[in-house]
Amino acid sequence: MDLKEIGELIKKRREFLHLRQEDLSELSKVAIKTIHLVEQGNCNPSFDTLKKVAEVLGLEIDLKIKKIS
Repeated sequence: MDLKEIGELIKKRREFLHLRQEDLSELSKVAIKTIHLVEQGNCNPSFDTLKKVAEVLGLEIDLKIKKIS
């Protein structure tokens, strides 16, 4: 999943929950500008930022680490 797809998923879930970007920002403690940029797929958010947003939206992050040989 790329950043654009992640942003679209976050936006769709936020809208499904009838939250404004301002609401998500306040609840997640993530700057509204960051919320906007993430939804547009125009930034590379930290794992911590995605975790905060996902928790508010009731989403889970599935992290897979590939072993490098």
